[in-house]
Amino acid sequence: MSTSPANFTSTVPVRVYDARFQVTPEYRDSLPDMQNTDGSQIQGANVPILQVGISNFRLPLRFHVGHGAPITLETSITGTVSLAADHKGINMSRIMRGFYGFKDRVFTPEVLEEVLQHYKDDLGSSRARIRLAFNYPMLQTSLRSGLEGYQYYQCAYEGLTDDLNRFRRIIYFDYIYSSACPCSVELSEHARDARNIFGVPHSQRSKARVIAEIADGAHCGIEDIQAHCLEALRTETQVMVKREDEQAFAEMNGAYVKFVEDAARLVYEQLNTDQRIKDFQVACAHLESLHSHDAVAVINKGLPNGLGADFADFKDLVC
Repeated sequence: MSTSPANFTSTVPVRVYDARFQVTPEYRDSLPDMQNTDGSQIQGANVPILQVGISNFRLPLRFHVGHGAPITLETSITGTVSLAADHKGINMSRIMRGFYGFKDRVFTPEVLEEVLQHYKDDLGSSRARIRLAFNYPMLQTSLRSGLEGYQYYQCAYEGLTDDLNRFRRIIYFDYIYSSACPCSVELSEHARDARNIFGVPHSQRSKARVIAEIADGAHCGIEDIQAHCLEALRTETQVMVKREDEQAFAEMNGAYVKFVEDAARLVYEQLNTDQRIKDFQVACAHLESLHSHDAVAVINKGLPNGLGADFADFKDLVC
């Protein structure tokens, strides 16, 4: 028999926040927990989920540097785990609460293995993944004036662990440099030689994104990857600049002209000699001052089942 509106009664909730209310263990146990219901409560297909968690929770974390005391940097953290079929969901708050247990550590890619194992144990997952994104400062000296200033590099540490507890460490590193076009240089010189016309070769701000998987048992830091990029490309953008530095930078661009294809191959050459780097991908973008579009190139080490050359988010390389 249906209930008529006349027979229906409800309790009007009291609209007040009770700051004195104390949660007891019994009250906590009575709270509903939808995430931990069984498969009958799943909406949609009852299939596994490869990654579920939270993104961009932020903490001031300490990071190991090549020399000197650790530094504290604002860090954006993404933590995810796998979810098996027949499980409704995970307790999202455990991703953050679990990480807070490690917040006082000095972070290197190796520390992430402990965090991931904790996630797997705490959430009952077979796989886990974590990424720490931060801007890393390095003090740079000007080319000729001797002035110093901080260059900031967009970086990330990523850790992954699979069903067999195999751990992978990956470093993401963005390097911003200047690229003078070899074709434009030759055409400008031709105008000078053939017609005594002064021309200015075009150059542009450019970015290389290095994704480097670190070999088991090896240590390779951000300073090491920056050194590889500097050796390969030479023309890193400057922080502190006086007139003598600007002249030096113009000379340097003239000495190290490069197409985007050259840039990708030059970085490949450097990374491929470092035995600490198991695998890598390099994506370069030259933000053309001649064209209304950008020149891009992607290269990888080429290991079977390794990091591919499938980079496609070139707009993310705009700098």
